[in-house]
Amino acid sequence: MRLSRVAKATSALFAAMALVLTGASAATAAERPLAATGYVALGDSYSAGVGAGSYDSASGSCKRSTKSYPALWAAANSPASFHFTACSGAKTGDVLGGQLAPLDSSTGLVSISIGGNDAGFADTMTTCALQGESACLTAVSKAVAYVDNTLPGQLDGVYSAISQKSPSAHVVVLGYPHFYKIGGSCVAGLSDKSRAAINGAADEINSVTAKRAANHGFAFADVNSTFSGHELCSGSAWLHSVTVPIDESYHPTATGQSSGYLPVFRSAA
Repeated sequence: MRLSRVAKATSALFAAMALVLTGASAATAAERPLAATGYVALGDSYSAGVGAGSYDSASGSCKRSTKSYPALWAAANSPASFHFTACSGAKTGDVLGGQLAPLDSSTGLVSISIGGNDAGFADTMTTCALQGESACLTAVSKAVAYVDNTLPGQLDGVYSAISQKSPSAHVVVLGYPHFYKIGGSCVAGLSDKSRAAINGAADEINSVTAKRAANHGFAFADVNSTFSGHELCSGSAWLHSVTVPIDESYHPTATGQSSGYLPVFRSAA
């Protein structure tokens, strides 16, 4: 009986040790950097790095920047492969029609920001800058209605396509920052009511995007935590106001990419 008990105890000990070792191995695998697999960066100008400068001439009007968060992450982590197809002005249809080719079963990491152009981001900001508060509020309200009623289905289409092409990939969906610090240092330009409405629209698109991302099992990365205190009118902005060239207006600077987007993406990835 005593030997049997000793044998059982020994067996239990070995079993426990096996579980610990197996668990450790599983944890190590789960925490293994995704750099061991391929990385594909999809999306719009916020992912391409418009506003950050240092554009790859080969990317043409897509204006993909070496100072964008995807390029910075890839340079620091040396993934097995890096495909950068994000493009200035991209809408959900552009992602589906022209950005997904690099995705395959070997893709381990995907990043994307998309939806702002579908909702009329550029036209809304042009209206707000040129036509006054009433027109601005109307344009923002129209954009929010689009985000609530039409954008969810468009996001579902993009996210489903990503999953179909790269079913094992870890997908990080990045949001948009608030543009303005309300009651900040700006003494001219838009009214605080217009600025608050624009921030509210950013909150709405982030909320809708986060819900759709979660429904597809994707991670959502909220950049408002890093951009807090660095909005327009903060005195230390990581976003451009109206600029020349005009397409860089209301986009992150190089610091916005490296200190606003990159840390949040790095944490989510």
